[in-house]
Amino acid sequence: MEDSVFANKDSFIQRASLLRITTKILANTLQNGSFKSLYHGQGIEFSGVREYLRGDDVRAIDWNVTARSGKPYVKTFEEERELQIFLVIDCSYSMLTGSKGKTRLSAAMETAALLTFAAEHNSNPVGAVMFSGDIEFVCSPKSGQNQTMILLSHFDRKIKIKKKGSVLPNALLGAGKVLKKRSLIFVISDFRMKDWEEPLVHLASKHDVVCVRIGDPSDYSLPEIGAVPFRDPENGIKKVLPTSSRIFRSSWKEDGRMRLQRWTDSCLKHGAHPLQISTAEDPLTVLTSFFSTREVK
Repeated sequence: MEDSVFANKDSFIQRASLLRITTKILANTLQNGSFKSLYHGQGIEFSGVREYLRGDDVRAIDWNVTARSGKPYVKTFEEERELQIFLVIDCSYSMLTGSKGKTRLSAAMETAALLTFAAEHNSNPVGAVMFSGDIEFVCSPKSGQNQTMILLSHFDRKIKIKKKGSVLPNALLGAGKVLKKRSLIFVISDFRMKDWEEPLVHLASKHDVVCVRIGDPSDYSLPEIGAVPFRDPENGIKKVLPTSSRIFRSSWKEDGRMRLQRWTDSCLKHGAHPLQISTAEDPLTVLTSFFSTREVK
């Protein structure tokens, strides 16, 4: 893999100041748009105990403290207003594919960086897990510019993939263990693996999950250049694609469309919000539009 997933551009870190400015639009949209309900107390946190007063709900009595003190005490809670963001990022071999001079991995990292800057702008804790055939990096959610730079440095660095395949199911299960309170989770991947649906159900039952599928124009259309040797980056299977065949191109397009529809249906069925971003699109535009129009159930 290249020294940087953004090797054909200026260093991603050098572009950070520009991204930081443009992401303010995304940050404001995120806070005031579709997920704004998360800022207004969809969860509550335990804050302490106080002596029981007449009229208090007996279900709030802290029996342990009551037993120790000999007086009835009730638990007190405060509304949870801090939105915590967590990124689950696919760095597997299949993410190295792409056309138009941009890989899926590059699009994924730019998307992750934009969300990280949006979190910083809104003073939200943000963390991430990066995975391929193994877990590559884990960082628990924290706030501040230092956390932003730690994450950006990993988004821009060379990743030495140790194992082929994808451990997305493990990454989803791990995120559920790391996150102790309700969070907004972005799963950024091409979803070219199996067995991710069940862990997604568990995660989406406790958190708000957005599945970001990184696509590419080649998923639906191939250039007419004759017989093209193809090797699957994950399993090594070799094929020859007859790109000059009209029937083959039509079948390829329909297969791509059906895969996208099955993925969308699966996300919705399992309680997640589906979002498609193509390598040919500007992630900032897509994300801003998504948060402006999508509603949280």
